[in-house]
Amino acid sequence: MSKKILELMQVPEEQQDLNWLRQSLQAAIELEFSTMPPYLCGMWSIKDQSGPTYDLIQSVVLEEMYHMGLACNMLTTIGGTPQINTRIPTYPGPLPGGVRPELTVYLAGLSKEYLLRVYMQIEYPEAGPIVLALGRTFPTIGAFYDAILVAFRQLSSHITGENQLERRIRGNKVFAIRAIEDVERAISDIKEQGEGTSQSPLADEFGDELAHYYKFAEIWHGNELVQRNGTWQYAGDPIPFPDVHKMSAIPEGGYVNPPSQVQQALQDFDQQYTTVLNLLQSAWARHSLPDLNQAVSVMRDLQDLATAIMQFQLPDGSGVYGPDFVAVS
Repeated sequence: MSKKILELMQVPEEQQDLNWLRQSLQAAIELEFSTMPPYLCGMWSIKDQSGPTYDLIQSVVLEEMYHMGLACNMLTTIGGTPQINTRIPTYPGPLPGGVRPELTVYLAGLSKEYLLRVYMQIEYPEAGPIVLALGRTFPTIGAFYDAILVAFRQLSSHITGENQLERRIRGNKVFAIRAIEDVERAISDIKEQGEGTSQSPLADEFGDELAHYYKFAEIWHGNELVQRNGTWQYAGDPIPFPDVHKMSAIPEGGYVNPPSQVQQALQDFDQQYTTVLNLLQSAWARHSLPDLNQAVSVMRDLQDLATAIMQFQLPDGSGVYGPDFVAVS
């Protein structure tokens, strides 16, 4: 059984052994993966699959995929095997590992409320997202990765460079972890692109690209974040809020007795989603780049299946159905 991140962070530094490091990296993988379904639901709900809002959300999704790939490589290089198709997030529910226990992550279409209550809360860079009620405080996910780096430096002799997968994900390339310098680069990338940015909205090593929270905040404010007179302001070029399919929040336990056409569309999506999970599991368990490439290919098909679900109106007229991201056996 994996420990929660909060429990892992209370282990004294001198007791953070190889088992602790493997459990922490598994927790990081689960955390990175859990953010993708809510981000994808919002992105797919945009009717015109283009424009600045679509591009901003897509860039975050791709970076989360990159981060998950790096976390998987960090785990496999020390002899672990990522658990992807057996540690599946459920919605609505908390973030994995006890992160931000007051936050309930649910699946819905893009709206100002969803941006504020879910997207921006997941990526909130100040005084969170990881805060311990007891013991030592790690105020950001970036600090959690800092603790992982400290453990890696103490256990660097266990870095084997084995079972590594490398693949380009748009502007980033998942790279092999063969030395402590690779670990340092991986953790720096993850922090810079969103999780650990708290002092500046920019990820300096990525062409001054905004960190995740600020990308979502641009959509919420409706303007680009720019620096004027020495301060950051949402006062740049306008970012129009797009026309969306009004996907209502998926209720706890899923839909009850949906019409047969909707049920079939949901099953088609869930089957494809399960295939993606199984291929990702196989990719890192078997060190199989073909499986990883196939997972990415199958993942692309999820978008059409999701938008097909969004064509069906809910019986009460409050909105439309949406993908529920439920794995099937």
